[in-house]
Amino acid sequence: MPRPGRLASLVPLVAMAALAGITYWLLQATLPPAQQAPDQPKRHTPDYFADNFSVSELDTSGTTQYRLTAKSMVHYEDDEKSDLTLPAMRMFQPQKPTVTATSERGTVNSDVSIVDLYDNARILRAAGYGDPQMQADSQHFRVLVNDDVIETEKPVRLQRGPSVMTANGMNYNNVTREMKLYGNVRGAIAASDLNGGASK
Repeated sequence: MPRPGRLASLVPLVAMAALAGITYWLLQATLPPAQQAPDQPKRHTPDYFADNFSVSELDTSGTTQYRLTAKSMVHYEDDEKSDLTLPAMRMFQPQKPTVTATSERGTVNSDVSIVDLYDNARILRAAGYGDPQMQADSQHFRVLVNDDVIETEKPVRLQRGPSVMTANGMNYNNVTREMKLYGNVRGAIAASDLNGGASK
């Protein structure tokens, strides 16, 4: 059984420990909550790569609507765009010639709805279904995949069969096969194209 004198000597220690505990609790209760570290902004740095890249879009019947290929692809984490080397975009329409767009380099957005083609960009529509071969050359083409439209704001050279034209811009609708040329349009239109060739 502890002696009364020993108990008396323990009381101040217990009181000091209790006071220290209460003081710590009050300090923690009055301090502002610790702020979380802010999210670091994403940097324009590659986060994955691919060689011999290929992606296709199919319709409900399983038929390929378009196919995008490239020799290499580099994806960036900040804007989720990808850089492409030697890209090729092929668009398929039932009962219509295949359209292929190529260039030396390109970019594609995250959902593959916009493909930009740069440097020696070319559009080639194969001959068939009553239409001659069509070729357009420019330094930039933008493929709006969901609209099946190809456009450029750069000078363009267009050859449709024997007809050759140049312009400051172009818009081609692959569904309606309508070609619009903008700006300073020049060239020679063959007699066979006068009733349905390229137009402003």
